[in-house]
Amino acid sequence: MTPTPPAAAPGAAPTAPPGPGGGRPVLELTGLTRRYGSLTALDGVGLRLAPGARHAVIGPNGAGKTTLLNLIAGTERPSEGSVVLDGRDLSRTAPARRARRGIARSFQQPSVIAELTVLDNLVLAGWRHRPAGHAGPRGLFGAGRRRRREETARAGLAAVGLAGYAARRASELSHGQRRLLDLAAALATSPRVLLLDEPAAGLTDRDVDRLLGVLGALPDDVAMLLVEHHTEVVAELADTVTVLVDGRELVAGPVRTALDHPAVRDAYLGTGTGADGDGRTGPGADTVTAPGHGGTP
Repeated sequence: MTPTPPAAAPGAAPTAPPGPGGGRPVLELTGLTRRYGSLTALDGVGLRLAPGARHAVIGPNGAGKTTLLNLIAGTERPSEGSVVLDGRDLSRTAPARRARRGIARSFQQPSVIAELTVLDNLVLAGWRHRPAGHAGPRGLFGAGRRRRREETARAGLAAVGLAGYAARRASELSHGQRRLLDLAAALATSPRVLLLDEPAAGLTDRDVDRLLGVLGALPDDVAMLLVEHHTEVVAELADTVTVLVDGRELVAGPVRTALDHPAVRDAYLGTGTGADGDGRTGPGADTVTAPGHGGTP
């Protein structure tokens, strides 16, 4: 495996090394920029993920981490730049179409349907993001197809430790259990790219162990992009990492190399910790620099 250089040339898109799936990039981000009036939340960020890549994005508050995921998933559109999946430009494509093309996301706040049973949430997730041209509602309600979908959903619940909760309403689950169900729903779509937004937040130690086991066993052809402020989770799951500060790439490279980079240490010390969310940065973050800045100066 060839490691990513510690920093990319300005305007370049760092390449996360592939997992066993190898091959050309499944996801390519070029010059992604998002502005809100005079505020630039994300500034010229680039990244290439090959099938099987395990890549993390970290940074202090206000770094633009969640904005990056929003631009990939399509819940926001870039002011500049592009999102390309399997060679197809999806920069102006609706979120539902992106999901059907293979982009799945697990949210900080679980997006499960509280009134449905845990099993039905997973059955619905697999059907809702079926590939374009797949059968319509009969694909969900036909007896034979329904039975096969339930079998698949039960296997998905077992994988995240929720097999015993299949008949319960999702509203009866704890926050951590709802997060695991949300992850199972994302995996039920058979994604090409899995986006994870703070997946360990709010989980018990036992649930974190379960999470690590599930994500560590992802198929070799699925690329994972992880936003996470627990560096021990990042070190466990990711091979490479991009560090964002004030919407710009500060450092990109192998996880341990990047976490030990002086500029990364300064960024976290200057803002306290790598807290989750995308609020305002603390004092000192705007003074952190590193050679080979990967974003737009």
